[in-house]
Amino acid sequence: MSNVPEGDTVSATSDVRRTPRGLETRSRIVDSAAKLFYVRGVNATTLDDVRLASGASKSQLYNHFEDKRALIHAVIDVQSKFVLAREEQRLRGVKTLAGLRRWRDALVHANSLQDGSYGCALGAMSIELSDNDEKSRQALNASFDAWQRMLVETLTRLRVLGVLSEDADPQRLGTGLLAALQGGYVLAQNAHSSEPMAVALDMALDHIAFFARN
Repeated sequence: MSNVPEGDTVSATSDVRRTPRGLETRSRIVDSAAKLFYVRGVNATTLDDVRLASGASKSQLYNHFEDKRALIHAVIDVQSKFVLAREEQRLRGVKTLAGLRRWRDALVHANSLQDGSYGCALGAMSIELSDNDEKSRQALNASFDAWQRMLVETLTRLRVLGVLSEDADPQRLGTGLLAALQGGYVLAQNAHSSEPMAVALDMALDHIAFFARN
C-alpha cells in the first residue's frame, strides 16, 4: 500500500466525457500536479494544492481522478514520455565521444540553471514511491529501462562505428552511465550545485573513453 493516499476521496464518475474541454481540463490538472510534485514532492502535495494550482473545481478533479494515487500514475506517464522524448532526441544523433560529452553538457547545464535543485523528475518520484506503491514502481522501472536502452543503443552504435573497441560492453557501460547520472542528480540536489553531477558524469565518460580506439 502507498503511504501517499489523500484523506478526502470521492468516487470518480465512471463515464467521464472525453470532450476537448474535458481533455484540456485533465491535461491542466496533470501538468499542475507534475510541477508541484517536482518542486514540493509527491507526499507534500495535496489534492487541494493541485486543484488550486490548476484552477479546476473539486468535481472536475474527481471526474478525472478518483484519488491521489490515480493522479500520481497519470503524472508518471506524462513525465516519463517527456523525459524519454527529450533523451531520444539528444542521443539519436550521437556518433562520437564528443557527441556523448555534448549530451552530458546539456544535462549539466540544465541542472545548473536551478542550482542543482529538485533533481530528476523521474528519480525524485522513484525515491518517494517505489517502496510503497507497486504500480508506480513498475511504471518508473519501465521508464528507467527505456532510458537505459537508449544509452545502450548509443554505445552500441559507437562500437559499430569503430569509436569504441570490441572490448566495450554497452550494457554495462550504459548501466553505469545512467547510475552516474541519477546519483549526480541526487548529490547536486543536496549540494544545490551542479558540480557533483558534472563530476559523476565525467568519471563515467572517462571510463567509457578508456575503450576508445586509438
